[in-house]
This record gives sequence, structure tokens and C-alpha cells, in this order.
Amino acid sequence: MAAEPRRTEAVIVARGLTKRFGELVAVDHLDLDVRRAEVYGFLGPNGCGKSTTIRMLCGLLRPTSGEVRVLGQSLPAGAEKVKRSIGYMTQKFSLYEDLSVRQNLEFLAAVHGLRGTAARARLDEMYARYRLDDLKNRLAGTLSGGQKQRLALAGAVLHEPELLLLDEPTSAVDPQSRRDFWDALFDLAEAGTTLLVSTHYMDEAERCHRLAILDRGRLVANGSPQQLMADLPGSTLRVDCAQPRRVQQALAREAHVLGIAQIGGSLRVLTDRRDGDGWLRERVRAIDPDAAVEAVAANLEDVFVAATRKPVPEAAA
Repeated sequence: MAAEPRRTEAVIVARGLTKRFGELVAVDHLDLDVRRAEVYGFLGPNGCGKSTTIRMLCGLLRPTSGEVRVLGQSLPAGAEKVKRSIGYMTQKFSLYEDLSVRQNLEFLAAVHGLRGTAARARLDEMYARYRLDDLKNRLAGTLSGGQKQRLALAGAVLHEPELLLLDEPTSAVDPQSRRDFWDALFDLAEAGTTLLVSTHYMDEAERCHRLAILDRGRLVANGSPQQLMADLPGSTLRVDCAQPRRVQQALAREAHVLGIAQIGGSLRVLTDRRDGDGWLRERVRAIDPDAAVEAVAANLEDVFVAATRKPVPEAAA
């Protein structure tokens, strides 16, 4: 987990940010503060509003209501000024697959107004930093997932943006490439770039300085990963038993159980109670007298499950 940066200047401020598509409310009165040079994470299930929010923050989508300021500019009025100072990397590879690595980056340099010696120096820096030297003449469409990711990141930061917005950028790469990618992100943050990253990987979310959890367009949790885990309104228990599937089926009907996951031969049980494990031990041992129950530390997945748990309809309850 990364240490939280000391800078406090707000780069993104949103109040009541809302986006509707007809009857669908994609983003629902979102309040957001992102500070300079921090890595701020968006975590949430598919369709929760992460991508829609990012598109509004970079000026590609007009909000239905609410206020948002990015890099001191009020949007959408200042969208054109903001676009010159941000980088945007999407989940889907968006560069030209029928152009080479070099041609793609030279094209982007021209778009951003880089010319002559300055352009060549910056391109050489990108080739070296993102290990693209040996790939310059390869068609982008022939690159591996990790190589495409490095090329896309080089393109997004070529013009040295103050703010980098990344929409699930690691969804199609292997674990080592993800780790290398995050090392590159922290290098950028260390140099003063502000990063907002959406992800559905818990290990990536834990690496962020601060984190927003979205659910059905609403902000349901916000803070550092460590703070969110410490403030979890409940407890997490491990159950070791001989018949985990049978015990899981029984516990799923318990009113205070928010979630159950089987990990090997054990069950990880998330509850909304903080009064110890005696009550759960009693219920588990009614099924398996030899079962062991003990409290364990919460993790970010527990926070996510608790924050996004759908309410049970009254009839079902």
C-alpha cells in the first residue's frame, strides 16, 4: 500500500455530479476531491458509473447536473483548456494498429504540437522509459497485451500532462505486466502527476493513496484503503470445517451474514456484528461440532462486499 502524499491542493473537485441517460441515472450526485500527485482509485462493479464519471472529468461527456472543476477549470466551459493538460487511457487499446509504434507516437507528438528537436528528445525518452526501443518498427497490432499497454501509457503521457485518467487500464494483461505498469504509475506520481485509476482488481485498489467505491452511480465509501478496512462496520471470521459447502449454505440464511467466500477448505465470513465470534461458532457447530471459528483481519474485498451489498427485499427477508 502506498504512503499518502503530503500535497493537499485539489486537482479535481466535484459536487453533486450527476449524469442521466433517459431514465437511467448512471452517476448520482457524486462528490469527489482528488489531490495533486496522489493515485486515486475508482473501485466498483460493472455498470456502477466509473467510466461515465471519468468521461465527464476529462470533458468528453457533459454532466446532467452538478458542478465539477478540473485543474482549476469549470467544466464543461473550460473543457478545451483542460484537455491540453490531461492524459486519458482507456480499457480498450485505442491507438492505430496498422501503424508502427514509432508512427503512433510521432502522430501523437504532432497532435500535441511537439516539433523538431523537442519532439525527438521526448520520443527517445518514451522509448527508453517504457521499453519500446526494440519495438519502434513493429506494427502496434502485432504487440502483446503488455507491450500495447506500455505504448498506450507512453502516448497518454507524451505531452507531460498534469492529470492522467486511466479507465481499467490493466484488464487485459498478465500479473507481471500489471505490476510493472503500477511501478510506472508511481514514478509519474512521484514526479508530480495526479492519477485517477479505475480498476476491478482488489490488489490494485489497495495500492492507491485514496479510494472511492461506487455502486449504482453513488459514492458508497471513500478514504485510504487502510482507513476503509479499519472502519468496516462489522467483523470478518474464518471457519475451518470438514463440510464447508454445507456450512456455507446454512450460514447464507443468517440475517447478520453479509458475504461468504470459500478459500481452500475454509470459509471467510463477513458479518455486520462486532460482538465477537461466539454467536457464529454456536451456529456452525450445530452443523459440524469440530468446526473452528476465529476472527481475522478485514481486507479490501470485505469493504467492497459490505459497501456494495444489495438490500434484501422485504418479502425475501
